[in-house]
Amino acid sequence: MPSVSTQAPVTTGALASASTASSPADSLTPGRPGYRRMSFALFAAGVAAFALLYSTQALLPAISADLGVTAGQASWTVSAATGALALFVLPLSALSERFGRRTLMTVSLTVAVVVGLLVPFAPNLEWLIALRAVQGAALAGLPASAMAYLAEEVRPKALVGAIGLFVAGNSIGGMSGRVVAGWISQLWGWRAALAAVGLIALVCAVVFRVLLPKARHFTPGTLNPRALAKTVGGHLADPLLRRLYAIGALFMTVFGAVYTAIGFRLVQAPFDLPQGVIGSIFLVYLVGTVSSAAAGKLVARLGRRGALYLAVGTTAAGLLLSLADSLGAVLLGLVLITAGFFAGHAVASSAVSRTAKTGRAQASALYQSAYYVGSSAGGTLGAVAFHTGGWGATAALGLLAVLGVVSVTLYGTLAARVEQRALATAAGR
Repeated sequence: MPSVSTQAPVTTGALASASTASSPADSLTPGRPGYRRMSFALFAAGVAAFALLYSTQALLPAISADLGVTAGQASWTVSAATGALALFVLPLSALSERFGRRTLMTVSLTVAVVVGLLVPFAPNLEWLIALRAVQGAALAGLPASAMAYLAEEVRPKALVGAIGLFVAGNSIGGMSGRVVAGWISQLWGWRAALAAVGLIALVCAVVFRVLLPKARHFTPGTLNPRALAKTVGGHLADPLLRRLYAIGALFMTVFGAVYTAIGFRLVQAPFDLPQGVIGSIFLVYLVGTVSSAAAGKLVARLGRRGALYLAVGTTAAGLLLSLADSLGAVLLGLVLITAGFFAGHAVASSAVSRTAKTGRAQASALYQSAYYVGSSAGGTLGAVAFHTGGWGATAALGLLAVLGVVSVTLYGTLAARVEQRALATAAGR
């Protein structure tokens, strides 16, 4: 999937970052001072972000019953957060070019944690959705800035592994937040569960701030809206980046649909599981931790497209297996879906960071925006599909998105072959 970079820089900071990211002597690499601190810090940030972002997902049946709303209406407590993140991730990434990745990540986490501690006191669904939207907007400053920080501070050869660890933190956060929320909700209600998630995120935010090394390869620049528009236009004109954005959105559509609707399925016959057990289902996120951390090895062995095909096949197999009315089959299906999703996400997101030679924060922001648009759409559509057609409709939605990933990846493969033949023909003249 070759690509010619056409991006223009947003700021002088972006130019400096691009020039130093080639592999300076003091870049962070495994075994060197600072790399372990950086890994733990961003892992903690990933835990906090995903624990907060999806804190209501495992609680949707309880929220729906307590507030007297439908599955589709309750799903907006998730979709509002992910949708706001998708909307704000690009402008906040531009602020990171001026004020620094570390500063913006700290502010984003701080605001998100404060809102997270207020969410349990929402008096009704409207206030709950509004607070969740504010929380999602605050978290928008974290993902793209983290990717840009890694691209600038870590040696290119170690970048996929470093991003894989950050994504692994996402999976741990998503898992722990849902598991803790499920059991606490069963004992003391969904409001107490959200309060507990907020406290977990507070601890992680403190760990992040204490451990994250100061940036060595970032030079602040002035904000320039015209240059920002030019950079964004350059990224969107890049065929490879467009395909990676589409892949991220489609993968997240599957994931958002499955994990929004699964609680409603398991609380009904023939499963009839209690809220705490449903929350524990999210322990399968541990599989995502392993698969995302292994993404670098998959790319080294199979290539980027080969790794994506493997991720797609694994996800599709999980969706088909989840159709059975057997708890064991459903769990195995969730394992495969989770493994495929996190592997595909780690491969695609790291490819974005490596493809963009300038304006990396904006390139990552566009990926994150597409990714969370997919999450928001998948969550709402998955809940509506389940409400109208049961789990079969939700699985069909997921398979349709998987087919989209295959189509985009196959198109990239064919485009690469055409370009190679054109280059060979030109060289032979």
